[in-house]
Amino acid sequence: MKSLRTVAVLLAALAPLPAAAENGLTLYGGWRASGALEDDVGQRSVRLRDGAAGSLALDLTYDASRQVQLFLGRQRTSLAATAVGGGTLRLPVAVTYVHIGGTNFFDGPAGVGPYVAGGVGFTRLTPGLDGFESETRPSLSIALGYALPFGDRIALRVEGRGYWTLVRGSGGLFCAGGCTVVIKGDALSQLEMLVGLSLRF
Repeated sequence: MKSLRTVAVLLAALAPLPAAAENGLTLYGGWRASGALEDDVGQRSVRLRDGAAGSLALDLTYDASRQVQLFLGRQRTSLAATAVGGGTLRLPVAVTYVHIGGTNFFDGPAGVGPYVAGGVGFTRLTPGLDGFESETRPSLSIALGYALPFGDRIALRVEGRGYWTLVRGSGGLFCAGGCTVVIKGDALSQLEMLVGLSLRF
């Protein structure tokens, strides 16, 4: 019996350990394109200028194939709108997303292979000229991506992500008292392609 107990202890010691918790911190670079809003003065559609954006995602283990995600994304862009009284005004705008949600990996453990992600939170739209007010509006995002590990600690992530921000209101966006431009719309949509390097821990 003593020998059997010894063998059992040795087998237990040699058995594979459960997978370690898989967390990740990912720094992304991306290219973001925007849908149309309405220029109420010029009676035409206007768009935020397409351009580069940066994002940071913190993924924390929930179970074997899912993670809780905190996502931060920021883009410095601009839009050209018709000013009250005539002429065109180019308005610099910083677009910041703060979302909490999760990722779900289809084929394997968290941090490996194809995944879907999503989050809800808010969008901060910050004009870069005096006389305009910042706006904070509710938003959500949905993403489809792939994580390719390189060793135990580093992974490459490629991701496509869509954002939708509710902007509908009684007045125009960015209005502070009298509005130089009047931008309206029901929602701001943006699409982004991201490539990121993830530190796994």
